[in-house]
Amino acid sequence: FSLKELHGIFPWLVESIFGSLDGIIVGWNLRCLQGRTNPTEYSVALDFLDPSGPMMKLVYKLQAEEYRYDFPVSYLPGPVKASIQEQVLPECSLYHNKVQFPSSGGLGLNLALNPFEYYMFYFAISLITQKNSAVTHHVSPSNSAYFILVDTYLKCFLPTEGSVLPPPSSNPGGAIPSPTPRSPAVPFTSYGMHHTSLLKRHIAHQPSVNADPASQEIWRSETLLQIFVEMWLHHYSLEMYQKMQSPHVKLEVLHYRLSISSKHHGSPAQSSYQALHAYQESFKPTEEHVLVVRLLVKHLHAFSNSLKPEPLSPSAHSHTASPLEEFKRVVIPRFVQEKLYIFLQHCFGHWPLDASFRAVLEMWLSYLQPWRYAPEKPPQSAEPLPRIVSEKWAAFIQENLLMYTKLFVGFLNRALRTDLVSPKNALMVFRVAKVFAQPNLAEMILKGEQLFLEPELVIPHRQHRLFMAPTLSGSFFSSWPPAITDASFKVKSHVYSLEGQDFQYKQMFGTEVRSLVLKLAQLICQAQQTAKSISDHSAETTVSQSFFSWFRFTPSEMNGSYTGNDLDEIGQDSIKKTDEYLEKALEYLCQIFKLNEAQLTQMMMKCGTAQDENGKKQLPDCIESENGLILTPLGRYQIINGLRRFEVQYQGDTELQPIRSYENATLVRLLFRLSSALNERFADQMDVLCSREDFVGRLCRYHLTNPHLIQKIRYSPVVKERTSQNCGPRISLRFLASYRTLISLLMIYFIASWFYIGPVGCTFIILIGYFLYAIIMTFFSEGWKPHEH
Repeated sequence: FSLKELHGIFPWLVESIFGSLDGIIVGWNLRCLQGRTNPTEYSVALDFLDPSGPMMKLVYKLQAEEYRYDFPVSYLPGPVKASIQEQVLPECSLYHNKVQFPSSGGLGLNLALNPFEYYMFYFAISLITQKNSAVTHHVSPSNSAYFILVDTYLKCFLPTEGSVLPPPSSNPGGAIPSPTPRSPAVPFTSYGMHHTSLLKRHIAHQPSVNADPASQEIWRSETLLQIFVEMWLHHYSLEMYQKMQSPHVKLEVLHYRLSISSKHHGSPAQSSYQALHAYQESFKPTEEHVLVVRLLVKHLHAFSNSLKPEPLSPSAHSHTASPLEEFKRVVIPRFVQEKLYIFLQHCFGHWPLDASFRAVLEMWLSYLQPWRYAPEKPPQSAEPLPRIVSEKWAAFIQENLLMYTKLFVGFLNRALRTDLVSPKNALMVFRVAKVFAQPNLAEMILKGEQLFLEPELVIPHRQHRLFMAPTLSGSFFSSWPPAITDASFKVKSHVYSLEGQDFQYKQMFGTEVRSLVLKLAQLICQAQQTAKSISDHSAETTVSQSFFSWFRFTPSEMNGSYTGNDLDEIGQDSIKKTDEYLEKALEYLCQIFKLNEAQLTQMMMKCGTAQDENGKKQLPDCIESENGLILTPLGRYQIINGLRRFEVQYQGDTELQPIRSYENATLVRLLFRLSSALNERFADQMDVLCSREDFVGRLCRYHLTNPHLIQKIRYSPVVKERTSQNCGPRISLRFLASYRTLISLLMIYFIASWFYIGPVGCTFIILIGYFLYAIIMTFFSEGWKPHEH
């Protein structure tokens, strides 16, 4: 096709692939396209959208003619949308010279994007707009076509080895120039300095179309990264967005808003309050979204760590360093650090308290460990040793101090509100403790805190922006203040740029956080005891299962006081894993915070003595009052998480218990009437039998009386009033109403009929068997000893 025809087809084609911005058109649904379910469509889509495939060739072909395509501002992330609609230009160079106001009768603001930007905008935002699309089968996000394409684009445009492949061109040896700057339609107030990329300025000033290939590759790399960061990590409140800007910007914005007129372009600008109210997004990232961001973080670490060693001579460095190498040097602090910190804060504060938080946790831990993606490999040894964090990473840790300290405190607050008996939650605590317990890491974090807490020196008035000026979202070649050589200034600049000058820093190794760690250690001990009691209960239940127990319920089963836990359904292996995770997590926390072993031992002993003489856990934490026991907040937490419980048992007559789900209601009522008639008819005979001192008397006392109920009635008038008829000897037939007893009887009759034994003979065998069972239970029970009363 001709370029003119391709120009008209291109927007339709992009929307057909990635779906519409409003989510109505799903497109190819790349997020649900997998090789194992749709191998043909999967391979065709990847080949078509490959960086060297037909779609990207079309993009470069249109790029050569400098076509522009409109992208609605209303579909941008909330803070950017609010900022542009208030006619305040965002600081990111991605939006500079692109905002186009509508003509008379237009629907809204648009961004005039070149083909490469337009394609990548749609590709990136489809992760957000298409998140509610219907899924007909289980989809693994890491195996979807979308996830593979993100990885492919990152490897192509942000290569760890070599350079970016030049774009294909119809002219041999020619390069596709990047778009030249356009003048904005209306004057904008800019957040911060008007950062124009040195690279774009360099390309724009080239007299020849054959631009520098290195500059070309950097332009695509920078654009790709900015789009990914803006679309995936830029969803937070307008208030937070303005907080992230430089201090002098607030004064500029204030003056601008005061001077703005209602007749400007026919529509008044929104007030700050209205904009904040309108664009306070209810942003709920999905697990797939977090996994894609983690892929971006891991690749950027590998990309940044592939930087070549600096030459010894500074002059040599200034002449030999390529734009790609300079880009690697600043890619994380200037593009990702700030927005990722806000994104993680949002997830830590709003993510549900369940196991799905594991995706956010692993993304956070991936960012904290850039040494995992360094090219050097640890030396191979017979025994795997813990990898010591090298001192060369101290600068990274200091310049990302809040990522380590404040988010760690946020995780502590989450862990204190989760059920640590669950193996998935125990695994998350173990993972965090293991990462922070890496040798030398805690010492470097402590050093960073000490640098931040150093007293400030007298700084000239013109240098006060060292603490707040560097906004890390601008273009990488933006004008930048001189490098801060003092490590303390670097740490303070990082903290103040993210949190503001009035930020009250909470020390990770201070007394307040240490008390939280001790609380977590106490909860770990309690969770270990709970897991152990659940394991013991499961073992006892398994051992106590016998053939005769199928015919009669024990009192404990009828009372049903055991509350249970998800570990009952998981099995003994998961209980063992939970105990291992918690034990190692406790050990790592002791290493990190140098916990007192005596104090920890005392805490574990205190948790160990929580069991009474019957092996039951102690009561939840309560306080005495005039109305009896009242639960404390700790007691409510213990009950909710299954750490402790009240031993609630049925205190009345077992014959009058509510009908259970495993009983036949009709049989329960009929058998109760039958047993009541028998007890009334033969009451005197049973009293005589139970009063005998021989074996028959002991047998009748054990099977026809309930000593526990007699004692309760003797000392409790309340129970006595609620008990039926009498507490003397009586026959109980309720066990025959249970479904498993009925099933067992039917199985016995079926087996008997197989051996040609009639119903009468089968009944006789059952009665003989039950009589033998009664005799055996009399010998191996308290019924063997004469009752004192």
